[in-house]
Amino acid sequence: MGKKIYLIRHCAAEGQASEAKLTKEGEIQAEELAQFFKDMRVDRIISSPFQRALQTIQPLAAIRDIQIEMDDRLAERILSSENLVDWQSKLMETFSDLDLTFPGGESSRDAIKRIVSVVEDIFLSEEENTIIVTHGNLLSLFLHHIDETFGFDEWKALSNPDVFLVREGEVEIQRLCGDKMQAYW
Repeated sequence: MGKKIYLIRHCAAEGQASEAKLTKEGEIQAEELAQFFKDMRVDRIISSPFQRALQTIQPLAAIRDIQIEMDDRLAERILSSENLVDWQSKLMETFSDLDLTFPGGESSRDAIKRIVSVVEDIFLSEEENTIIVTHGNLLSLFLHHIDETFGFDEWKALSNPDVFLVREGEVEIQRLCGDKMQAYW
């Protein structure tokens, strides 16, 4: 059957800072996410060190008694260290020019390398089913890496939380919606 990696975008949060916590709605979503995974095999959980990502997966980790591994490679991508008034149009540009960087920011290509290295490490590990908890931009860049048609508009359509499934040996990624699995593409 092969390994499975569940890629999760964190639940609703109070902001973008690394210490931003989940909102009350986000806390409820995290509990619902734990219920969503209750009957699925989970061997390992790896999370961004950002507070909102950790809080997203803590209810499931507690139920399953699985230690959360923090990995800095799953931290959200910094578009720029400057306040960009037109940040969405700048972000859109980075989906077509993967090497584009803004002051103090990281290129899409470099961000993709980070998350791909995490996925590669998982496929080399012994665990069968792993959960990765990360952020919208980094997740969407990974999906763009798999399928170049996944771009800015698809990033905008992501929800908090969002769950995608990657199966070992397959290029296709599936988006898991509620209790049904449906092909995203």
